[in-house]
Amino acid sequence: MSKGDKALRQNPHATREAREKNLEVAIGRQVRELRKRQRMTGSDLAAQTGVSVGMLSKIENGVISPSLNTISALADALKVPLIQLFSGYEEERGCMHVKAGEGVEIEREGTRAGHQYSLLGHIGSNNSGVVVEPYLITLTSESDRFPAFQHEGIEMLYVLEGKVQYRHGDKTYELGAGDTLLFDADAPHGPEVILELPVRFLSIITYPQQR
Repeated sequence: MSKGDKALRQNPHATREAREKNLEVAIGRQVRELRKRQRMTGSDLAAQTGVSVGMLSKIENGVISPSLNTISALADALKVPLIQLFSGYEEERGCMHVKAGEGVEIEREGTRAGHQYSLLGHIGSNNSGVVVEPYLITLTSESDRFPAFQHEGIEMLYVLEGKVQYRHGDKTYELGAGDTLLFDADAPHGPEVILELPVRFLSIITYPQQR
């Protein structure tokens, strides 16, 4: 790792300001905050948007769910993008817990006899734009081999047991328990020589979500 890489851009312990889980309350807080920031009274904003002062008060207090037309009018009057009125809302974030031994055994494209793939979790469509596929892979046959894989994304291997000579592009790496290999999965890769059975390793593949 170069010196320039040492200062990573994300703080793994950082937290964001708490967001509101109720959509109406989140919109109301944003409207009130933006109105006050622009030194507008409730009467001013109500007049510009065509809603009554009482209706605006209910919106700001999260009592009612405003129509899309009303939200659009509020955004125009407050001179902000419509999406900003939703910025305080905490959307549902996916999380999946897989107990030991309960990973779904699957036939992944390219798998062969003697290779056991257990999918350890899956989160579908999400706002990060990234798909993550974590697998527990077990190799039990010395005679069987992987074909050379190539696919989009970044892959990380973490060896739990055994020893294998793993190829990535035109280089090979001897991997044993505790070793990690992180690589661009678009280059041909896969176990080339099994040195000690059984081989078990975590394979975590990340790639862009299809929009």
